[in-house]
Amino acid sequence: MSNIIEKIWKDHVVKQIDGHPAILAIDLMLMHEVTSAQAFKELEDRKLSIFDTSRIVATLDHSIPTRKNRLEFYDETALKQVNQLRANCKDKGVKLFDFDSGSQGIVHVIGPELGITQPGMTIVCGDSHTATHGAFGALAFGIGTTEVGHVLATSCILQSKPKSYSVVFKGKLPEGCSSKDVILNLIGQIGVSGGVDTVIEYCGESITAMSMEERMTICNMSIECGARAGLVSPDQTTISYLEERLSSKLGSRFNEAVEHWLSYKTSENATFDKYFECNLSELTPMVTWGVNPAQTISINGAVPYISEFKESEQESVRYALEYTGLHEGQAINEVPVSWAFIGSCTNGRIEDLRKAARVLRNQKVSNNVNLMIVPGSELVLKQAHAEGLVTIFEEAGATVRMPGCSMCLGMNDDKVPPGERCISTSNRNFVGRQGPGSITHLASPETVAASAISGKITSAL
Repeated sequence: MSNIIEKIWKDHVVKQIDGHPAILAIDLMLMHEVTSAQAFKELEDRKLSIFDTSRIVATLDHSIPTRKNRLEFYDETALKQVNQLRANCKDKGVKLFDFDSGSQGIVHVIGPELGITQPGMTIVCGDSHTATHGAFGALAFGIGTTEVGHVLATSCILQSKPKSYSVVFKGKLPEGCSSKDVILNLIGQIGVSGGVDTVIEYCGESITAMSMEERMTICNMSIECGARAGLVSPDQTTISYLEERLSSKLGSRFNEAVEHWLSYKTSENATFDKYFECNLSELTPMVTWGVNPAQTISINGAVPYISEFKESEQESVRYALEYTGLHEGQAINEVPVSWAFIGSCTNGRIEDLRKAARVLRNQKVSNNVNLMIVPGSELVLKQAHAEGLVTIFEEAGATVRMPGCSMCLGMNDDKVPPGERCISTSNRNFVGRQGPGSITHLASPETVAASAISGKITSAL
């Protein structure tokens, strides 16, 4: 009996020679403006054509401005990247979701919401957090720019078969906790290298109870524990999400598609190379204290002591404390913040905005905090307006921006100033991730919203 990882792998191997990587067929490649230009140039230099343009979708997200007037670029490099992608897509016949197309947004938000992402697929993108699409039962992973060129030319990639890793979440998720807390807790337990050389399948009663958007948050951060990808076997929740987006398009073929999708579900009694079990019944809201996602503690906890770590880890822990300006034993829920960010491919979907709005309704953001809310796509922004969420945010004193990666990474105008502290729903708290010298604490949308109100790290409980 096979697990989902083995099933997808078997169905996509074009050729396998012992002792060599497999030639793996790729069903879908997503592209954005930052990691695509060199790949298109490689095709041009080699006089190669794109193998199948129907398998490629592009959007603008990483380096673009998210100001209301997003046509005005302050960064010439960003403008050049955007115009190059536009020219390449037009020249090669690749579908591009540009500004005001109605579907522009973060690449890992638009794929699912447009029904492009489907179970059993192999999906790649020149972006680390491609694992997001694994929530649908797809084998999705990030690739380098050279590999982007390979996929453009062949719809295939050289890939070694990964090991399989079963992570089982047990127990009912406590009130006030979200999927962001679940994945931060897991990474805190197994570490940034706990999933190396594996693809993780997330399962258990807690996963079954989650919505598709919550599962996307879990899979999104698989890379942060070193895994190649993360996924969830398709079930009725998956089918219902896709039915809403594809039933009219597929018509009578939808039921056939469902049968195909569900065939990839992990078989009962299937085996894995590695196992981990986690009980979530006592989970509390989580927040990072250091400079990687594994440096995570409960919102009610204290910054750990250096002596608690292995000797080989102590120097990096000491550096993390120096960089973040925290000290051993300090209560994390007393740490002041001056910036708060709700958005990114991790938590920029409509459910995330709804969670934040429930906390911010009839409240005011602290005078000492700049709260920036950036929807993950034009569709999310449109829905947020329709549901009155944007009004709630603006009345609370938050700034609502146009769709894009924004403050998740220091690659656009939205940066945290040097030395200032931000609590963020993004996926990485690396040194300078949100701008040179910036300090980042990762948390859920609820925790970020509550912290923006209080002016210090705190939960919504």
